[in-house]
Amino acid sequence: MEQRSGCPINLSLEVVGDKWSLIVIRDMMFGNRRHFNVLLANSDEGIASNVLADRLQRLVEAGLITRAPDPSHKQKVLYSLAEPAIQLVPVLAHLGAWGRRHFPVSRELSVRAELLERGGPDFWDRFMDELREQHLGIPRPEGTPSAFDELREAYEAERAQT
Repeated sequence: MEQRSGCPINLSLEVVGDKWSLIVIRDMMFGNRRHFNVLLANSDEGIASNVLADRLQRLVEAGLITRAPDPSHKQKVLYSLAEPAIQLVPVLAHLGAWGRRHFPVSRELSVRAELLERGGPDFWDRFMDELREQHLGIPRPEGTPSAFDELREAYEAERAQT
């Protein structure tokens, strides 16, 4: 990949600064969507299949996600978050908090951002440990409550009210 400069913000935006890359990472992170068809069918924003295929390929090439045969189905591919994508949790937490303050968000789609903001770094660390377990096979500390379940339950409770 040709780089425009050595600026860390520029370099980061060259990888995730397009319209869809962070949305794909978000869906893998918060929705545990790891198959192409699941990412496509459950896209709230309506990503096109060719765009999704392109972004997945770019994210694999950039080392943010990995692609491997799905052990449960010979014809499927399983996408996983790599460590650099998992370390985006604080960035996404801040981005979600900023978006909640400055834009007319829906309650249903912003409840996870609110929980991340309220939970702060301790919650982010728990969530990242859980993502490492789900995507990298690294066991999280025993007895650690599930941050993923807390996020999912908050989202589902809001969906039930709307």
